[in-house]
Amino acid sequence: MGSHRNGSSDQAESFVKIPPIKFTKLFINGEFVDSISGKTFEAVDPRTEEVITRVSEGDADDVDLAVKAARHAFDHGPWPRLSGSERGRILMKFADLIEENIEELAALDAINGGKLLSLCKVIDIPGGASALRYYAGAADKIHGTVLKLSKGLQGHTLKEPIGVVGHIIPWNFPTVMFFMKVSPALAAGCTMVVKPAEQTPLSALYYAHLAKQAGIPDGVLNVVNGFGETAGAAISSHMDIDKVSFTGSTEVGRKIMAAAAASNLKPVSLELGGKSPLLIFDDADIDQAADIAFRGLFFNKGEICVASSRVYVQEGIYEKIAKKLVEKANAWVVGDPFDPRVHQGPQSDKNQFEKILSYIEHGKREGATLLTGGKHIGHKGYYIEPTIFADVKDDMIIAKEEIFGPVMSLMKFKTMEEAIKRANNTTYGLAAGVITKDLNVANTVSRSIRAGVIWINCYTAFDVDCPYGGYKMSGFGRDYGLDALNQYLQIKSVVTPVPDSPWY
Repeated sequence: MGSHRNGSSDQAESFVKIPPIKFTKLFINGEFVDSISGKTFEAVDPRTEEVITRVSEGDADDVDLAVKAARHAFDHGPWPRLSGSERGRILMKFADLIEENIEELAALDAINGGKLLSLCKVIDIPGGASALRYYAGAADKIHGTVLKLSKGLQGHTLKEPIGVVGHIIPWNFPTVMFFMKVSPALAAGCTMVVKPAEQTPLSALYYAHLAKQAGIPDGVLNVVNGFGETAGAAISSHMDIDKVSFTGSTEVGRKIMAAAAASNLKPVSLELGGKSPLLIFDDADIDQAADIAFRGLFFNKGEICVASSRVYVQEGIYEKIAKKLVEKANAWVVGDPFDPRVHQGPQSDKNQFEKILSYIEHGKREGATLLTGGKHIGHKGYYIEPTIFADVKDDMIIAKEEIFGPVMSLMKFKTMEEAIKRANNTTYGLAAGVITKDLNVANTVSRSIRAGVIWINCYTAFDVDCPYGGYKMSGFGRDYGLDALNQYLQIKSVVTPVPDSPWY
C-alpha cells in the first residue's frame, strides 16, 4: 500500500498559509448576492471532513434571475457587439489576473477539492489562463464563407454567437473545467450562467470576481452555486437558455438531454463517463509502460474521466508490469495535498469516498486478486490507498462501471485482435491508450478503438488545441480546439439575387 502523511489542519498550516475565503455568494449581473431563499450549504474540507465555510444555495428562482441578466446582456449589451479583437483583449486581461492570483486560487481548489496544491499551481490554474489566451486569439478569426450558388444568386454565411449558455461543471477539475467551457463561449460572444459543482464552488466565484475586474460587462458571466436537482435542473429546462454544456455522469447527462428536449429543444454538449482501456504490448519498455499506466489511473487520485482504469497487458510481460505497478503503489505517498511530498490527496467528498470503497468490496467479492491497497487511510479525511486488482474479468463490476477513484483493473491478453475487441466491449468511448514500439500496431489499434481520443505511448496528454470528447455513452460534442468554439456559434446563410451579374 502507499505510504501516508496525516492530513490534519494543523499540519496543513505548516505547509502553506491558507487564505481566507472571500467569495461565498451567488454572482449575478456583476454583483455578489445572497440567494433569494436565503439558503446556504456547507463547503467541506475533504482532508479533515470539517466545514470550510457556507455558500449561498441557488435554486430555480436564482437561475431565472441569472438568465434574465444574461439575456439582457446578450440582447442589449455590448459583449456580442464588440469586435473579436476587443473581446480577445479583455480575455487576455482576465488571463493575466488569474496568474497574478495563482497562489490563492490554487489553495482554493486544494482545500475545497482535495487536489494537490503543487499541481494546481503548475497545471490547473495556468491551464485556465492558457485556455483563455487560446480563445482570445481565436475571437477575431470567426468568419463565414462565400457560397457559389445557382444562377442569379449570391450567398455567404455568417457565424453568430448562439446566445445564452448554461454551463454545468464537475468537481474533479474545478478550474480546468470552468475555463474549458467558459473560454470559447466568451470568445464567441455568448453570455452565460455557470453552475459549479456543489462540492467545489469556491474557485468559480473567485473567477467571477476576476472576470469583472478584467472588464467583462455585467450579466455576461453569472455563477449560481447549487445542487444538480435544483439549480442544474433549472438550467437544463429553462426556456430562455439557448444551449447547455455539461461534464459529468452519463446518468445526469440523460436527464439534461430530456430536459432540453422537453423545454425549448436547446442543443446540448455532453462530456460524460468513461471506462478507458490502456493496451500494453509485449514490445513495450517495461518501466515506461508501468509509469504511463500508473499515472494514467492514479493522477488526480483517479478522479478523472479518462482514467486508464482497464489496463490490458500482453501475456509476455504481464507479470513484470504487475510487479512494477505494485512497487509504484507502495511508493506512492497519500496525504495532505498541501504537503509538497504527497502524490495523492483525499477523494473530493464523502459520497465519492464511500462509493469507491464499495467498488473495492465488489472487486474482492467477485474474485479479482487484490495486489495492493484497498483500504481507507487514517481516521479523518477521505483518503484511500492506491488499489490494484489483477485477474479481473471483463464482466466484473469493477471492469464495467466507472469508479472515479484510485482503483486499477489489470487484465491479460494474447493477440492484438483480442485486445481491440475487449477494449471496445464497453458502453463508453471517451479515451484509450496504446503502448508499443510497432507503428503498425499503434495505427491499427488507434483506428480500431471507438473513443474520442487515443494516446500512443503517452496518456492524459491534453492540449488546448486538441479537441476532446466521447463516443457512445461518453457523450457528444467537443471541448478544446476550434471545434469547441464552433459549438457556441450559429451558422446563418444570407442569399441575395444578382440578376444582372455578368457571371455566376
